[in-house]
Amino acid sequence: MEGRNQSYRAHVLAIPYPTQGHINPMLQFCKRLVSKGCKATLAITNFISKTMQPKSETVQIDTISDGFDEGGFTQAESIHSYLEHLQDAGLKTLRELLNRQKNAGTPVDCIIYDSFLPWVVDITQEFGLVSAAFFTQPCAVNFVYYYVYHGLLTLPISSCPVSIPGLPLLDRLDMPAFIAFEGTYPAYFQLVLRQFLNIDKADYVLVNTFYKLEAEALDAMSKVCPLLTIGPTVPSVYLDNRVANDEEYGLDLFELDPSMSIKWLHSKPKGSVVFTAFGSMVTFDEKQMEELAMGLKQSNFYFLWVVRACEEAKLPRNFVQETREKGLLVRWSPQMKVLANEAIGCFFSHAGWNSSIEALSMGVPMVVMPQWTDQTTNAKLVQDVWKVGKRVKVDENGLVGREEVEGCVRQVMEGESGKEMKDNAIKWMNLAKEAVCENGTSDKCIHEFLSRWKV
Repeated sequence: MEGRNQSYRAHVLAIPYPTQGHINPMLQFCKRLVSKGCKATLAITNFISKTMQPKSETVQIDTISDGFDEGGFTQAESIHSYLEHLQDAGLKTLRELLNRQKNAGTPVDCIIYDSFLPWVVDITQEFGLVSAAFFTQPCAVNFVYYYVYHGLLTLPISSCPVSIPGLPLLDRLDMPAFIAFEGTYPAYFQLVLRQFLNIDKADYVLVNTFYKLEAEALDAMSKVCPLLTIGPTVPSVYLDNRVANDEEYGLDLFELDPSMSIKWLHSKPKGSVVFTAFGSMVTFDEKQMEELAMGLKQSNFYFLWVVRACEEAKLPRNFVQETREKGLLVRWSPQMKVLANEAIGCFFSHAGWNSSIEALSMGVPMVVMPQWTDQTTNAKLVQDVWKVGKRVKVDENGLVGREEVEGCVRQVMEGESGKEMKDNAIKWMNLAKEAVCENGTSDKCIHEFLSRWKV
């Protein structure tokens, strides 16, 4: 770094896979790096920059192209086409970004890239930069993909349970969906396996988890692929409060009006509300929406349910009017603020990793209804390893019935089983905070990552 601006220890460029669930963890990690003396730039696609307009007081936002600047993913004719254009246009515009930063007097020292984008390693070697792969999913899921990529687990799965070091025994429906149902979404299947295409060329491999949460899996995978745990990557105010003014992510797919949700929660008793939200991508058919609605109604607990505008027409007729004394439906909500509210007694979710680690960080037990990708394995961990929730059962018609919804909610919200799950959730919350606090496991890993650059 001789002969350059010495006001920061290193300039880190972060390149997430262009969806909200991948951008937010990386943006949060960038904020933490800035708090430790780095300059950080987050490179998002032109389309996301124009439509979502992410904001940060401390992290610079720059752009690359995915080849679909006007419509993003929806403009592509297929998943395969989108991923091809993302690589081709991404490589070209990433080179332009690096040269632009160099000409501005702020050359990049290190690129942190989403593990879904292994082609970025070629650029780091071309420009002589430090590289760090960033896994947004839990270690357990990554290790399953590692096993399949290296032929240590052959597909289709012929017998169960499957035994992988450091992981619980996995039945077929506990495996990541692309593994359990081989042949579904072939482009995404290749995407998750190609994370390991050239991982050996990366200088560091970072994982959005914390050591005590996945100690056995991390120990096992680290023997073949050295890992640094740097999570949970949630706003610092909910964990250690050591990153100034870090109260929200800064990127949301939908416009937020937090006042309605939070005001309503403040009027409810402690631990009395079932917060129900299935992320930004999950869709249900009309029959499944009806079963969810009636299950929540029959449970007779208060519920706050995030129902996107495109899903509202699938609700049972008069459901909103009939449950107005018990429920509130909103189109979007500030999820972390909701989970942090003491009125929340349970989080009913799709078991996406961001949602799961947010609930763990807030000490909130869960009912989980996984749909695809890593969610099925996350659900296994939630119920059987971390023991903080219940996974709903699907009937022979592929439906989660109202009685199942009601029963799982009741098991988490009341009785001895509910108390045990709540106690476990509080335990994991305290360990999450411990991990990111000074000299915690994640804090030490971040310092190890930064140790090559002296202040």
